Amino acid sequence: MLEKDATHKSGSKSRPQQPVLALATLIAAFGSSFQYGYNVSVVNSPSQFMQQFYNTTYMERYHSPMEENVLTLLWSLSVSMFPLGGFFGSLMVAPLANKLGRKGTLLFNNIFSIVPAIMMGVSEIAKSYEIIIVARFIVGICAGLSSTVVPMYLGEIAPKNLRGALCIVPELFITFGILCAQVLGLRNILGNSTGWTLMLGLTGIPAAIQLLLLPFFPESPRYMLIQNGDEQKTTEALRRLRGWDDVDSELLEMRQEDQSEKAEGHLSVFSLLSQRSLRWQLISIVVMMMGQQLSGVNAIYYYADIIYSSAGVRESDIQYVTMGTGAVNVFMSVAAVFIVEASGRRLLLLCGFGICCGASVLLTVALNLQETVTWMPYVSIASVIIYIIGHGMGPSPIPPVVGTEMFRQTARPAAFMVAGSVHWLSNFIVGLIFPFLERGLGPYSFIIFAVICLVTLIYIWLVVPETKEKTFLEVFQMFAKRNKVELNLGDGDLPPKGLKESPEDAQKATQF
Repeated sequence: MLEKDATHKSGSKSRPQQPVLALATLIAAFGSSFQYGYNVSVVNSPSQFMQQFYNTTYMERYHSPMEENVLTLLWSLSVSMFPLGGFFGSLMVAPLANKLGRKGTLLFNNIFSIVPAIMMGVSEIAKSYEIIIVARFIVGICAGLSSTVVPMYLGEIAPKNLRGALCIVPELFITFGILCAQVLGLRNILGNSTGWTLMLGLTGIPAAIQLLLLPFFPESPRYMLIQNGDEQKTTEALRRLRGWDDVDSELLEMRQEDQSEKAEGHLSVFSLLSQRSLRWQLISIVVMMMGQQLSGVNAIYYYADIIYSSAGVRESDIQYVTMGTGAVNVFMSVAAVFIVEASGRRLLLLCGFGICCGASVLLTVALNLQETVTWMPYVSIASVIIYIIGHGMGPSPIPPVVGTEMFRQTARPAAFMVAGSVHWLSNFIVGLIFPFLERGLGPYSFIIFAVICLVTLIYIWLVVPETKEKTFLEVFQMFAKRNKVELNLGDGDLPPKGLKESPEDAQKATQF
Protein backbone atom coordinates (compact mmCIF):
# COMPACT_ATOMS: atom_id res chain seq x y z
CA MET A 1 0.00 0.00 0.00
CA LEU A 2 1.82 2.99 -1.27
CA GLU A 3 5.17 1.51 -0.22
CA LYS A 4 7.28 1.47 -3.37
CA ASP A 5 9.67 4.28 -4.09
CA ALA A 6 8.42 6.89 -6.51
CA THR A 7 10.75 8.49 -9.02
CA HIS A 8 10.70 12.02 -10.42
CA LYS A 9 10.82 12.52 -14.14
CA SER A 10 14.28 13.96 -13.59
CA GLY A 11 15.35 10.56 -12.29
CA SER A 12 15.98 11.53 -8.67
CA LYS A 13 14.49 9.36 -5.97
CA SER A 14 11.68 10.73 -3.87
CA ARG A 15 10.68 9.75 -0.36
CA PRO A 16 8.70 6.48 0.06
CA GLN A 17 5.03 6.77 -0.86
CA GLN A 18 2.61 7.65 1.93
CA PRO A 19 -0.59 5.76 2.85
CA VAL A 20 -2.48 9.08 3.00
CA LEU A 21 -4.94 8.19 0.24
CA ALA A 22 -5.76 4.83 1.84
CA LEU A 23 -6.23 6.29 5.33
CA ALA A 24 -8.34 9.21 4.07
CA THR A 25 -10.58 6.70 2.26
CA LEU A 26 -10.99 4.46 5.29
CA ILE A 27 -11.64 7.30 7.76
CA ALA A 28 -14.16 9.03 5.48
CA ALA A 29 -16.03 5.78 4.78
CA PHE A 30 -15.95 4.43 8.34
CA GLY A 31 -16.95 7.74 9.92
CA SER A 32 -19.88 8.32 7.55
CA SER A 33 -20.94 5.38 5.37
CA PHE A 34 -20.70 2.84 8.22
CA GLN A 35 -23.36 4.79 10.10
CA TYR A 36 -25.70 4.71 7.12
CA GLY A 37 -25.67 0.91 7.08
CA TYR A 38 -25.71 0.61 10.86
CA ASN A 39 -28.82 2.79 11.23
CA VAL A 40 -30.63 0.98 8.41
CA SER A 41 -30.55 -2.23 10.44
CA VAL A 42 -30.14 -1.19 14.08
CA VAL A 43 -33.85 -1.05 15.00
CA ASN A 44 -34.75 -4.43 13.49
CA SER A 45 -33.54 -6.83 16.20
CA PRO A 46 -34.60 -4.88 19.32
CA SER A 47 -37.94 -3.79 17.81
CA GLN A 48 -40.08 -5.77 20.29
CA PHE A 49 -38.22 -4.30 23.29
CA MET A 50 -38.45 -0.78 21.88
CA GLN A 51 -42.20 -1.19 21.37
CA GLN A 52 -42.52 -2.49 24.94
CA PHE A 53 -40.75 0.70 26.06
CA TYR A 54 -43.19 2.80 24.01
CA ASN A 55 -46.16 1.03 25.62
CA THR A 56 -44.74 1.20 29.16
CA THR A 57 -43.94 4.90 28.83
CA TYR A 58 -47.43 5.61 27.51
CA MET A 59 -48.95 3.65 30.41
CA GLU A 60 -46.94 5.64 32.97
CA ARG A 61 -48.04 8.92 31.41
CA TYR A 62 -51.72 8.28 30.74
CA HIS A 63 -52.46 5.28 33.03
CA SER A 64 -53.92 3.24 30.18
CA PRO A 65 -52.36 0.88 27.63
CA MET A 66 -51.50 2.22 24.21
CA GLU A 67 -53.92 1.26 21.46
CA GLU A 68 -52.47 -1.10 18.88
CA ASN A 69 -52.95 1.27 15.96
CA VAL A 70 -51.20 4.07 17.88
CA LEU A 71 -48.27 1.78 18.64
CA THR A 72 -48.11 0.74 14.97
CA LEU A 73 -48.10 4.39 13.92
CA LEU A 74 -45.33 5.35 16.36
CA TRP A 75 -43.20 2.40 15.30
CA SER A 76 -43.74 3.18 11.63
CA LEU A 77 -42.60 6.73 12.33
CA SER A 78 -39.52 5.44 14.15
CA VAL A 79 -38.53 3.41 11.09
CA SER A 80 -39.60 5.80 8.31
CA MET A 81 -38.10 8.94 9.86
CA PHE A 82 -34.67 7.63 8.84
CA PRO A 83 -35.23 7.67 5.05
CA LEU A 84 -37.23 10.89 5.38
CA GLY A 85 -34.26 12.49 7.13
CA GLY A 86 -32.06 11.06 4.39
CA PHE A 87 -34.13 12.91 1.79
CA PHE A 88 -33.72 16.23 3.62
CA GLY A 89 -30.02 15.52 4.08
CA SER A 90 -29.63 15.01 0.32
CA LEU A 91 -31.19 18.45 -0.25
CA MET A 92 -28.35 19.98 1.79
CA VAL A 93 -25.56 18.42 -0.29
CA ALA A 94 -25.06 21.12 -2.94
CA PRO A 95 -24.98 24.21 -0.69
CA LEU A 96 -22.79 22.56 1.96
CA ALA A 97 -20.38 20.87 -0.48
CA ASN A 98 -19.87 24.15 -2.35
CA LYS A 99 -19.55 26.28 0.79
CA LEU A 100 -17.61 24.03 3.17
CA GLY A 101 -15.90 21.72 0.69
CA ARG A 102 -16.15 17.94 0.62
CA LYS A 103 -14.07 17.24 3.72
CA GLY A 104 -15.61 20.21 5.54
CA THR A 105 -19.11 18.89 4.86
CA LEU A 106 -18.18 15.47 6.24
CA LEU A 107 -16.81 17.07 9.41
CA PHE A 108 -19.92 19.24 9.80
CA ASN A 109 -22.11 16.18 9.18
CA ASN A 110 -20.84 14.53 12.37
CA ILE A 111 -23.16 16.86 14.30
CA PHE A 112 -26.08 14.92 12.79
CA SER A 113 -24.67 11.69 14.18
CA ILE A 114 -23.28 12.53 17.60
CA VAL A 115 -26.33 14.54 18.77
CA PRO A 116 -28.93 11.85 17.89
CA ALA A 117 -26.67 9.13 19.29
CA ILE A 118 -26.78 10.88 22.68
CA MET A 119 -30.53 11.42 22.34
CA MET A 120 -31.24 7.74 21.60
CA GLY A 121 -28.83 6.62 24.33
CA VAL A 122 -30.70 8.56 27.04
CA SER A 123 -34.23 7.98 25.70
CA GLU A 124 -35.06 5.26 28.24
CA ILE A 125 -33.76 7.36 31.13
CA ALA A 126 -35.74 10.37 29.86
CA LYS A 127 -38.79 8.09 29.39
CA SER A 128 -39.49 9.60 25.98
CA TYR A 129 -40.13 7.69 22.76
CA GLU A 130 -40.50 11.06 20.98
CA ILE A 131 -36.74 11.53 21.41
CA ILE A 132 -36.11 8.33 19.43
CA ILE A 133 -38.36 9.43 16.57
CA VAL A 134 -36.70 12.87 16.33
CA ALA A 135 -33.24 11.32 16.65
CA ARG A 136 -33.97 8.89 13.82
CA PHE A 137 -34.85 11.84 11.60
CA ILE A 138 -31.62 13.67 12.50
CA VAL A 139 -29.42 10.62 11.96
CA GLY A 140 -31.22 10.19 8.63
CA ILE A 141 -29.95 13.64 7.66
CA CYS A 142 -26.45 12.36 8.44
CA ALA A 143 -26.99 9.36 6.16
CA GLY A 144 -28.44 11.51 3.40
CA LEU A 145 -25.39 13.74 3.38
CA SER A 146 -22.81 10.98 3.75
CA SER A 147 -24.33 8.75 1.05
CA THR A 148 -23.54 11.42 -1.55
CA VAL A 149 -20.63 13.44 -0.17
CA VAL A 150 -18.38 10.47 0.65
CA PRO A 151 -18.38 9.09 -2.95
CA MET A 152 -17.91 12.66 -4.20
CA TYR A 153 -14.90 13.23 -1.92
CA LEU A 154 -13.30 9.87 -2.69
CA GLY A 155 -13.90 10.24 -6.42
CA GLU A 156 -12.13 13.60 -6.40
CA ILE A 157 -9.08 12.55 -4.35
CA ALA A 158 -8.53 9.28 -6.25
CA PRO A 159 -6.36 8.83 -9.36
CA LYS A 160 -8.53 7.87 -12.31
CA ASN A 161 -7.36 4.23 -12.39
CA LEU A 162 -8.38 3.74 -8.74
CA ARG A 163 -11.51 5.88 -8.74
CA GLY A 164 -13.90 2.96 -9.15
CA ALA A 165 -12.37 0.91 -6.34
CA LEU A 166 -12.27 3.84 -3.92
CA CYS A 167 -15.84 4.92 -4.69
CA ILE A 168 -17.07 1.40 -3.85
CA VAL A 169 -15.43 1.51 -0.40
CA PRO A 170 -18.42 3.49 1.03
CA GLU A 171 -20.77 0.71 -0.09
CA LEU A 172 -18.46 -1.81 1.59
CA PHE A 173 -18.75 0.10 4.86
CA ILE A 174 -22.53 0.41 4.46
CA THR A 175 -22.84 -3.38 4.23
CA PHE A 176 -20.36 -3.77 7.09
CA GLY A 177 -22.48 -1.40 9.18
CA ILE A 178 -25.57 -3.51 8.46
CA LEU A 179 -23.70 -6.67 9.49
CA CYS A 180 -22.39 -5.07 12.70
CA ALA A 181 -25.93 -4.01 13.65
CA GLN A 182 -27.12 -7.58 13.01
CA VAL A 183 -24.33 -9.03 15.18
CA LEU A 184 -24.86 -6.55 18.02
CA GLY A 185 -28.60 -7.16 17.74
CA LEU A 186 -28.30 -10.80 18.77
CA ARG A 187 -30.33 -11.48 21.90
CA ASN A 188 -27.30 -12.48 23.97
CA ILE A 189 -25.36 -9.30 23.02
CA LEU A 190 -27.34 -6.01 22.86
CA GLY A 191 -30.63 -6.94 21.18
CA ASN A 192 -32.42 -7.32 24.49
CA SER A 193 -34.38 -5.31 27.05
CA THR A 194 -31.28 -3.88 28.75
CA GLY A 195 -28.92 -3.29 25.81
CA TRP A 196 -31.01 -1.69 23.06
CA THR A 197 -30.39 1.94 24.12
CA LEU A 198 -26.62 1.35 24.12
CA MET A 199 -26.96 -0.30 20.72
CA LEU A 200 -28.72 2.78 19.31
CA GLY A 201 -26.19 5.15 20.89
CA LEU A 202 -23.12 3.40 19.45
CA THR A 203 -23.69 5.15 16.12
CA GLY A 204 -21.90 8.22 17.53
CA ILE A 205 -18.54 6.44 17.93
CA PRO A 206 -17.54 6.37 14.22
CA ALA A 207 -18.53 10.04 13.95
CA ALA A 208 -16.33 10.95 16.91
CA ILE A 209 -13.39 9.07 15.36
CA GLN A 210 -13.85 10.86 12.05
CA LEU A 211 -14.15 14.22 13.80
CA LEU A 212 -10.78 13.62 15.48
CA LEU A 213 -8.84 12.19 12.53
CA LEU A 214 -10.21 13.57 9.24
CA PRO A 215 -8.93 17.16 9.82
CA PHE A 216 -5.38 15.81 9.37
CA PHE A 217 -6.12 14.74 5.77
CA PRO A 218 -6.36 16.88 2.61
CA GLU A 219 -9.45 18.49 1.18
CA SER A 220 -10.42 17.48 -2.37
CA PRO A 221 -7.70 18.90 -4.68
CA ARG A 222 -10.27 19.47 -7.43
CA TYR A 223 -12.40 21.53 -5.07
CA MET A 224 -9.44 23.64 -3.97
CA LEU A 225 -8.28 24.35 -7.53
CA ILE A 226 -11.45 24.59 -9.61
CA GLN A 227 -13.78 26.10 -7.03
CA ASN A 228 -11.35 27.96 -4.73
CA GLY A 229 -8.58 28.72 -7.21
CA ASP A 230 -5.83 27.82 -4.73
CA GLU A 231 -3.15 26.10 -6.81
CA GLN A 232 -0.55 25.98 -4.03
CA LYS A 233 -2.80 24.06 -1.62
CA THR A 234 -3.94 21.86 -4.49
CA THR A 235 -0.36 20.91 -5.31
CA GLU A 236 0.42 20.18 -1.66
CA ALA A 237 -2.71 18.04 -1.31
CA LEU A 238 -1.95 16.06 -4.46
CA ARG A 239 1.62 15.41 -3.35
CA ARG A 240 0.42 14.12 0.02
CA LEU A 241 -2.26 11.93 -1.53
CA ARG A 242 -0.03 10.48 -4.26
CA GLY A 243 3.18 10.19 -2.26
CA TRP A 244 5.35 11.74 -5.00
CA ASP A 245 6.22 15.29 -6.03
CA ASP A 246 5.52 15.19 -9.76
CA VAL A 247 1.79 15.89 -10.05
CA ASP A 248 1.96 18.15 -13.12
CA SER A 249 -0.13 15.86 -15.35
CA GLU A 250 -3.05 15.84 -12.88
CA LEU A 251 -2.80 19.58 -12.37
CA LEU A 252 -2.91 20.10 -16.14
CA GLU A 253 -6.03 17.94 -16.46
CA MET A 254 -7.71 19.92 -13.64
CA ARG A 255 -6.79 23.24 -15.27
CA GLN A 256 -8.32 22.09 -18.56
CA GLU A 257 -11.50 21.04 -16.75
CA ASP A 258 -11.49 24.42 -15.04
CA GLN A 259 -11.16 26.19 -18.40
CA SER A 260 -14.07 24.23 -19.84
CA GLU A 261 -16.28 25.22 -16.88
CA LYS A 262 -15.38 28.91 -16.54
CA ALA A 263 -18.57 30.09 -18.17
CA GLU A 264 -20.80 27.85 -16.06
CA GLY A 265 -19.83 28.75 -12.48
CA HIS A 266 -21.51 26.84 -9.64
CA LEU A 267 -24.59 25.13 -11.02
CA SER A 268 -27.75 25.12 -8.93
CA VAL A 269 -30.24 22.30 -9.30
CA PHE A 270 -32.48 24.46 -11.51
CA SER A 271 -29.63 25.48 -13.80
CA LEU A 272 -28.47 21.86 -13.90
CA LEU A 273 -31.88 20.77 -15.14
CA SER A 274 -31.70 23.30 -17.97
CA GLN A 275 -28.18 22.37 -19.13
CA ARG A 276 -28.43 20.61 -22.46
CA SER A 277 -24.82 19.41 -22.13
CA LEU A 278 -25.77 17.46 -18.97
CA ARG A 279 -29.17 16.14 -20.04
CA TRP A 280 -28.31 12.47 -20.57
CA GLN A 281 -25.94 12.35 -17.58
CA LEU A 282 -28.76 13.57 -15.34
CA ILE A 283 -31.32 11.16 -16.81
CA SER A 284 -28.83 8.31 -16.40
CA ILE A 285 -28.06 8.97 -12.73
CA VAL A 286 -31.79 9.30 -11.96
CA VAL A 287 -32.57 6.01 -13.73
CA MET A 288 -29.72 4.19 -11.95
CA MET A 289 -30.67 5.53 -8.51
CA MET A 290 -34.34 4.68 -9.04
CA GLY A 291 -33.38 1.25 -10.32
CA GLN A 292 -31.12 0.72 -7.31
CA GLN A 293 -33.91 1.29 -4.79
CA LEU A 294 -37.04 0.27 -6.74
CA SER A 295 -35.40 -3.04 -7.67
CA GLY A 296 -36.82 -4.40 -4.41
CA VAL A 297 -33.70 -4.83 -2.29
CA ASN A 298 -35.39 -3.44 0.82
CA ALA A 299 -38.46 -5.57 0.13
CA ILE A 300 -36.23 -8.65 -0.08
CA TYR A 301 -34.83 -7.87 3.36
CA TYR A 302 -38.35 -7.21 4.64
CA TYR A 303 -39.61 -10.55 3.32
CA ALA A 304 -36.52 -12.57 4.25
CA ASP A 305 -37.68 -13.56 7.76
CA ILE A 306 -40.99 -14.87 6.38
CA ILE A 307 -39.16 -16.86 3.70
CA TYR A 308 -36.75 -18.37 6.23
CA SER A 309 -39.62 -19.24 8.56
CA SER A 310 -41.59 -20.94 5.78
CA ALA A 311 -38.47 -22.94 4.88
CA GLY A 312 -38.49 -24.48 8.34
CA VAL A 313 -35.85 -22.31 10.00
CA ARG A 314 -36.60 -22.05 13.72
CA GLU A 315 -37.61 -18.59 14.89
CA SER A 316 -34.66 -18.45 17.31
CA ASP A 317 -32.27 -19.20 14.43
CA ILE A 318 -33.65 -16.72 11.87
CA GLN A 319 -31.47 -13.94 13.28
CA TYR A 320 -28.37 -16.03 12.54
CA VAL A 321 -29.51 -16.80 8.98
CA THR A 322 -30.20 -13.10 8.44
CA MET A 323 -26.72 -12.35 9.72
CA GLY A 324 -25.38 -14.85 7.19
CA THR A 325 -27.04 -12.97 4.32
CA GLY A 326 -25.49 -9.80 5.70
CA ALA A 327 -22.08 -11.47 5.54
CA VAL A 328 -22.75 -12.44 1.90
CA ASN A 329 -23.53 -8.79 1.17
CA VAL A 330 -20.23 -7.68 2.74
CA PHE A 331 -18.33 -10.31 0.73
CA MET A 332 -19.86 -9.07 -2.53
CA SER A 333 -18.93 -5.47 -1.69
CA VAL A 334 -15.33 -6.54 -1.01
CA ALA A 335 -15.27 -8.45 -4.30
CA ALA A 336 -16.62 -5.39 -6.17
CA VAL A 337 -13.76 -3.24 -4.82
CA PHE A 338 -11.22 -5.61 -6.36
CA ILE A 339 -12.92 -6.33 -9.69
CA VAL A 340 -14.45 -2.97 -10.65
CA GLU A 341 -11.29 -1.69 -12.34
CA ALA A 342 -10.73 -4.95 -14.22
CA SER A 343 -14.32 -5.59 -15.32
CA GLY A 344 -15.52 -2.01 -15.66
CA ARG A 345 -18.63 -0.34 -14.29
CA ARG A 346 -21.04 -1.12 -17.12
CA LEU A 347 -20.56 -4.89 -17.04
CA LEU A 348 -21.13 -5.06 -13.27
CA LEU A 349 -24.31 -3.00 -13.60
CA LEU A 350 -25.67 -5.16 -16.43
CA CYS A 351 -24.81 -8.44 -14.69
CA GLY A 352 -26.13 -7.21 -11.34
CA PHE A 353 -29.51 -6.03 -12.61
CA GLY A 354 -29.79 -9.17 -14.76
CA ILE A 355 -29.20 -11.45 -11.76
CA CYS A 356 -31.70 -9.46 -9.64
CA CYS A 357 -34.31 -9.75 -12.41
CA GLY A 358 -33.85 -13.52 -12.70
CA ALA A 359 -33.78 -14.02 -8.91
CA SER A 360 -37.04 -12.03 -8.50
CA VAL A 361 -38.81 -14.22 -11.07
CA LEU A 362 -37.42 -17.39 -9.44
CA LEU A 363 -38.50 -16.17 -6.00
CA THR A 364 -42.03 -15.51 -7.28
CA VAL A 365 -42.28 -19.07 -8.62
CA ALA A 366 -40.78 -20.59 -5.48
CA LEU A 367 -43.07 -18.67 -3.10
CA ASN A 368 -46.12 -19.79 -5.07
CA LEU A 369 -45.10 -23.46 -5.02
CA GLN A 370 -43.50 -23.83 -1.61
CA GLU A 371 -46.75 -25.00 0.01
CA THR A 372 -47.10 -27.84 -2.51
CA VAL A 373 -43.49 -28.84 -3.28
CA THR A 374 -41.52 -29.96 -0.22
CA TRP A 375 -38.09 -28.74 -1.39
CA MET A 376 -39.32 -25.44 -2.84
CA PRO A 377 -38.75 -23.39 0.37
CA TYR A 378 -35.02 -23.99 -0.06
CA VAL A 379 -35.27 -22.55 -3.57
CA SER A 380 -36.81 -19.47 -1.95
CA ILE A 381 -33.80 -19.11 0.36
CA ALA A 382 -31.44 -19.65 -2.59
CA SER A 383 -33.33 -16.97 -4.55
CA VAL A 384 -32.83 -14.44 -1.75
CA ILE A 385 -29.11 -15.21 -1.58
CA ILE A 386 -28.73 -15.00 -5.38
CA TYR A 387 -30.58 -11.68 -5.38
CA ILE A 388 -28.31 -10.27 -2.67
CA ILE A 389 -25.24 -11.44 -4.63
CA GLY A 390 -26.52 -9.72 -7.78
CA HIS A 391 -27.40 -6.48 -6.01
CA GLY A 392 -24.09 -6.43 -4.17
CA MET A 393 -22.26 -6.91 -7.47
CA GLY A 394 -23.63 -3.90 -9.33
CA PRO A 395 -26.84 -2.03 -8.38
CA SER A 396 -25.70 -1.27 -4.81
CA PRO A 397 -22.09 -0.05 -5.27
CA ILE A 398 -21.75 1.14 -8.89
CA PRO A 399 -24.30 3.98 -9.42
CA PRO A 400 -22.43 6.41 -7.11
CA VAL A 401 -19.18 5.57 -8.92
CA VAL A 402 -20.64 6.31 -12.35
CA GLY A 403 -22.42 9.38 -10.97
CA THR A 404 -19.10 10.78 -9.76
CA GLU A 405 -17.50 10.20 -13.16
CA MET A 406 -20.33 11.54 -15.35
CA PHE A 407 -20.30 15.07 -13.92
CA ARG A 408 -17.60 17.71 -13.87
CA GLN A 409 -16.64 19.73 -10.81
CA THR A 410 -19.16 22.58 -10.84
CA ALA A 411 -22.11 20.31 -11.68
CA ARG A 412 -21.27 17.45 -9.31
CA PRO A 413 -22.78 18.81 -6.04
CA ALA A 414 -26.11 19.69 -7.68
CA ALA A 415 -26.14 16.35 -9.56
CA PHE A 416 -25.50 14.42 -6.34
CA MET A 417 -28.23 16.44 -4.66
CA VAL A 418 -30.70 15.27 -7.33
CA ALA A 419 -29.36 11.69 -7.20
CA GLY A 420 -29.55 11.59 -3.40
CA SER A 421 -33.10 12.93 -3.39
CA VAL A 422 -34.18 10.26 -5.89
CA HIS A 423 -32.37 7.58 -3.85
CA TRP A 424 -34.06 8.46 -0.57
CA LEU A 425 -37.51 9.13 -2.03
CA SER A 426 -37.41 5.76 -3.79
CA ASN A 427 -36.26 4.13 -0.54
CA PHE A 428 -39.13 5.77 1.33
CA ILE A 429 -41.69 4.79 -1.32
CA VAL A 430 -40.69 1.11 -1.28
CA GLY A 431 -40.84 0.99 2.52
CA LEU A 432 -44.24 2.69 2.47
CA ILE A 433 -46.04 0.73 -0.28
CA PHE A 434 -44.46 -2.74 -0.16
CA PRO A 435 -46.58 -4.00 2.78
CA PHE A 436 -49.69 -3.06 0.77
CA LEU A 437 -48.28 -4.67 -2.40
CA GLU A 438 -47.47 -7.83 -0.47
CA ARG A 439 -50.94 -7.89 1.04
CA GLY A 440 -52.65 -7.39 -2.31
CA LEU A 441 -50.40 -9.31 -4.72
CA GLY A 442 -48.55 -11.69 -2.40
CA PRO A 443 -45.43 -13.16 -4.00
CA TYR A 444 -46.41 -11.68 -7.38
CA SER A 445 -45.26 -8.29 -6.05
CA PHE A 446 -41.71 -9.38 -6.90
CA ILE A 447 -42.64 -9.47 -10.61
CA ILE A 448 -42.91 -5.66 -10.41
CA PHE A 449 -39.34 -5.53 -9.14
CA ALA A 450 -38.21 -7.90 -11.90
CA VAL A 451 -39.69 -5.57 -14.53
CA ILE A 452 -37.96 -2.55 -12.97
CA CYS A 453 -34.63 -4.41 -13.00
CA LEU A 454 -35.14 -5.35 -16.66
CA VAL A 455 -36.05 -1.79 -17.72
CA THR A 456 -33.01 -0.40 -15.89
CA LEU A 457 -30.76 -3.02 -17.50
CA ILE A 458 -32.03 -2.10 -20.99
CA TYR A 459 -31.46 1.61 -20.34
CA ILE A 460 -27.89 1.02 -19.15
CA TRP A 461 -27.22 -1.20 -22.18
CA LEU A 462 -28.42 1.48 -24.60
CA VAL A 463 -27.24 4.70 -22.95
CA VAL A 464 -24.60 4.43 -20.20
CA PRO A 465 -21.00 4.21 -21.52
CA GLU A 466 -18.04 2.55 -19.84
CA THR A 467 -16.24 5.16 -17.70
CA LYS A 468 -13.36 3.01 -16.45
CA GLU A 469 -9.99 4.84 -16.36
CA LYS A 470 -11.44 7.90 -18.09
CA THR A 471 -10.78 11.47 -16.97
CA PHE A 472 -13.83 13.57 -16.14
CA LEU A 473 -13.34 15.46 -19.41
CA GLU A 474 -13.15 12.27 -21.44
CA VAL A 475 -16.47 11.09 -19.95
CA PHE A 476 -17.96 14.52 -20.68
CA GLN A 477 -16.79 14.17 -24.29
CA MET A 478 -18.57 10.82 -24.65
CA PHE A 479 -21.86 12.30 -23.45
CA ALA A 480 -21.34 15.46 -25.55
CA LYS A 481 -22.06 13.41 -28.67
CA ARG A 482 -25.33 12.08 -27.25
CA ASN A 483 -26.30 15.53 -25.93
CA LYS A 484 -25.43 17.01 -29.37
CA VAL A 485 -23.23 19.74 -27.94
CA GLU A 486 -19.62 20.73 -28.49
CA LEU A 487 -17.07 20.53 -25.69
CA ASN A 488 -15.87 24.04 -24.82
CA LEU A 489 -12.33 24.01 -23.44
CA GLY A 490 -11.86 27.75 -23.23
CA ASP A 491 -8.15 28.45 -23.53
CA GLY A 492 -7.22 24.88 -22.74
CA ASP A 493 -5.89 22.46 -25.28
CA LEU A 494 -7.25 18.94 -24.94
CA PRO A 495 -6.09 16.14 -27.22
CA PRO A 496 -8.89 14.31 -29.06
CA LYS A 497 -9.03 11.44 -26.55
CA GLY A 498 -8.33 13.47 -23.45
CA LEU A 499 -5.27 13.98 -21.33
CA LYS A 500 -3.01 10.97 -21.05
CA GLU A 501 -0.74 10.29 -18.12
CA SER A 502 2.90 9.50 -18.68
CA PRO A 503 3.85 5.81 -18.19
CA GLU A 504 5.75 6.80 -15.05
CA ASP A 505 2.68 8.50 -13.55
CA ALA A 506 0.40 5.61 -14.48
CA GLN A 507 2.80 3.13 -12.84
CA LYS A 508 2.99 5.20 -9.68
CA ALA A 509 -0.78 5.59 -9.46
CA THR A 510 -1.27 1.81 -9.34
CA GLN A 511 0.90 1.48 -6.24
CA PHE A 512 -2.02 2.06 -3.88
